[in-house]
Amino acid sequence: MDVDLIFKIAAIGIIVAVLNQVLIRSGREEQGMMTTLAGLIVVLMMIINEVSNLFDTVKSLFGLY
Repeated sequence: MDVDLIFKIAAIGIIVAVLNQVLIRSGREEQGMMTTLAGLIVVLMMIINEVSNLFDTVKSLFGLY
């Protein structure tokens, strides 16, 4: 796992939090919630790729292919 991944996740979190607050202040709570969900989905997709790489590494380490 790279440190870059942590910075990417933090940047996405900051951007989503700012957008959410701007949308809530302007009276668009539904769009704010959708923005939060979209950010969560993007981060989960990034994490899924890393977990997949981890499982592949563990399989190759123990010779489970």
